[in-house]
Amino acid sequence: MREVSTTAAPAAIGPYAQAVEASGFVFTSGQIPLRPDGTMVDGDIRQQVEQVLRNLDAVLAAAGLNRKHVVKATIFLTNLGDFQTVNEVYAAYFGEHRPARSTVQVAALPRGAAVEIEFVAVRA
Repeated sequence: MREVSTTAAPAAIGPYAQAVEASGFVFTSGQIPLRPDGTMVDGDIRQQVEQVLRNLDAVLAAAGLNRKHVVKATIFLTNLGDFQTVNEVYAAYFGEHRPARSTVQVAALPRGAAVEIEFVAVRA
């Protein structure tokens, strides 16, 4: 197992890695809408998802990968009423690429975030 780390995404806020690579797979930790300097995005759900995806791009890049390598995404929302907006941002982000995905509503997320997303990517 190899730890993946970058200063282009927020540092882990607990005892975990931004991502780990094992057997050709890269597993990102969930990203919330923190800027790389650790400050929270105060905007609406669209702005929060855009920041989360920028963070995930940075983590993937640190592993030498990009969004086309993503095979699975998990989205955690505190309000499923945001599902349509999240889908719009997500669809624009991935374009024609369609990884598997799960979306679940949760009671709360760290630092009061409305969204958290994690990826599984594969080195192909």
